[in-house]
Amino acid sequence: MKHPSIRSGLRTLLFALCLVAGSVATHAVQPSVQPLLPGKWPKWPQGGAYNVKVAGNHAYLAVGEGGIAAFDVSDPKNPVRVGGCDTPGIAYAVAVSGNYAYVADGTNGLQVIDVSNPTNCVRVGGCDTLGSANDVAVSGDYAYVADIGAGLQVIDVSNPTNCVRVGNYGGTAYGVAVSGNYAYVAGGYQDLEVLDVSDAANPVRVGGYDASGASLGVAVSGNYAFLAAYDKGLHVIDVSNPSNCVRVGGKVTIRAIGVALSGTYAYVADEWAGMKVIDVRDPTNCVVAGYYYGDGSAHGVAVSGNYAYVAGGYGGLHVIDVSELPNCVRVSGSGTFNYVESVVVSGGYAYLAIAYAGLEVIDVRNPTSCVRVGGYFISGGTRGMAVAGSHAYLAATRRNMEVIDVSNPTNCVRVGNCYTGGNAYDVAVSGNYAYVADYYQGLQVIDVSNPTNCVRVGGYKTRYNTVGVAVSGNYAYVADTYEGLQVIDVSNPANCVRVGANDNSGTAYGVAVSGNYAYLANGEAGLQVIDVRNPAHCVRVGGYTTTGYALGVTVSGNYAYVAADDLLVLDISDPTNCVRVVDHKTRGYARAVEVVADRIYVADGIAGLLILPSVLNFQHTLRIDATPNLPFTLEAATNLADPNSWQPLLTTNVATMPFDFVDFDVKAADKPQKFYRVRQP
Repeated sequence: MKHPSIRSGLRTLLFALCLVAGSVATHAVQPSVQPLLPGKWPKWPQGGAYNVKVAGNHAYLAVGEGGIAAFDVSDPKNPVRVGGCDTPGIAYAVAVSGNYAYVADGTNGLQVIDVSNPTNCVRVGGCDTLGSANDVAVSGDYAYVADIGAGLQVIDVSNPTNCVRVGNYGGTAYGVAVSGNYAYVAGGYQDLEVLDVSDAANPVRVGGYDASGASLGVAVSGNYAFLAAYDKGLHVIDVSNPSNCVRVGGKVTIRAIGVALSGTYAYVADEWAGMKVIDVRDPTNCVVAGYYYGDGSAHGVAVSGNYAYVAGGYGGLHVIDVSELPNCVRVSGSGTFNYVESVVVSGGYAYLAIAYAGLEVIDVRNPTSCVRVGGYFISGGTRGMAVAGSHAYLAATRRNMEVIDVSNPTNCVRVGNCYTGGNAYDVAVSGNYAYVADYYQGLQVIDVSNPTNCVRVGGYKTRYNTVGVAVSGNYAYVADTYEGLQVIDVSNPANCVRVGANDNSGTAYGVAVSGNYAYLANGEAGLQVIDVRNPAHCVRVGGYTTTGYALGVTVSGNYAYVAADDLLVLDISDPTNCVRVVDHKTRGYARAVEVVADRIYVADGIAGLLILPSVLNFQHTLRIDATPNLPFTLEAATNLADPNSWQPLLTTNVATMPFDFVDFDVKAADKPQKFYRVRQP
């Protein structure tokens, strides 16, 4: 994982607090100037949701590389992430007992997290295991860890800060449940093992059951064990006599990998087939009572009251109302793996296209405190998007363009869609038309004059796979992967005509148009600059070879901002001679970039959204607070010992504070130290 930050670079820029010259009115604000620091969303580490447990008003999810995530689910229709704690390994499962969460953390064994304050989860201890911890159950003073490659590990957690392994039973283990004096272990291809753990230091096998499949999860209620046996489905096993376990019933599902029990129902996490609800009141005759397919991914499930909480892998948390079976209705959810594919900024909000999840709306007016205000779940997720007026147009991965009313960002409502037939990757909107890059179906043109009734009116089947689109005037400029740039005349949307192209080495993924030039994010070939003044004769005039894979590009003023694993800024004032200005390392893998009011918004893949008001050696944003409607002067100096060193940068009068000023004269080589102050009046 990359660990860049502009904060360390900003240490070379020192800031002087303002000096006040003269008196001000009693309601006046003492003028000040501070650096506007970068921001990000989400603020917690991320990962796919593999397991979930509910304790009280909180759901705790094991989110792989992101450790655990804590959600307030007091209102199941509005789960709010309130905390989390990264773990050193990969969190596969979690159990909660009292004030502690116990995490099966892969090769880092058992990790213990204090969750007495879910908004401030803190790791307090742990214990390495012999294999790879995949599941955990807690009973009394002991944690029982299903350890792939090392069987069952028994750990004394009576002192969470000093966990001690006291016993084990060899073999392999994928899942574990404990009831009374027995531990029930889902042993992969060793199937179900029943162990007497009355002596924690000496677990003894007393029985078992061969499910003839890969046993991955287990739950126990009364005299029955419910075994998630992958492609063999759910097995119901009578364990009233542990030495003679007998299968009495079950239900074939697609790929059962986890199971939870509530009342007379078993809730099965059926991987790509979603969640199945099995009526087990008669264990000898199990019946499917309901199901939730959703985005086709369920790795773990927990039940509390009328709701099932599904750990949906890359789809994050899903909350399902199961009060009226067979109707299982998704009422809410939240991403834990917010893989940001693209970003559009409008009116103080960032609209994010999230892989596996859909739309997220983030208030970015204060970049250091980004807040999610709304969103819309789309099964399968999204890749590209556009915002026009009060609507967001999303390229949904399941062959659709979805239209979401975002006039109220806190209440996003789906109002329309259009089946595209291919695999929508990107969308641009111009006038009454949306232009969809539809992969193997090429360019699709959709009339969106009535967003509630979108109609496909035309298109053009390109030679390869269309993944990016920009529109300028009468032309659509298409990134057609191995076929490079394609120029389509869309003056008659019902009769789109290819008029030109430019095929360069590389793989065209993203395109932006500014003036007479198209800028192509060309994969391994970096940025390509193409003169499109004559669309029938497109000519490459310049470019820049990036070190990363160029996937997205936007142009603002004299600069091209390229998402190429990291953020690359190029001076394109002379398009025939692109000059590198700065290469800013990001934490994830930059996929797209947007520039609004000199703030740079990076869709940074697994690292989420990155907001850069300042970039070392390129720009530095200052936030000025002063009395409104009273002139102020911003000054800069490079030598505090010389009172004549102060030079005015700006004198203005604004009605609204705070006021942001972007200083582009921040080359560290020329000005290794720079000081700022503001005077008013």
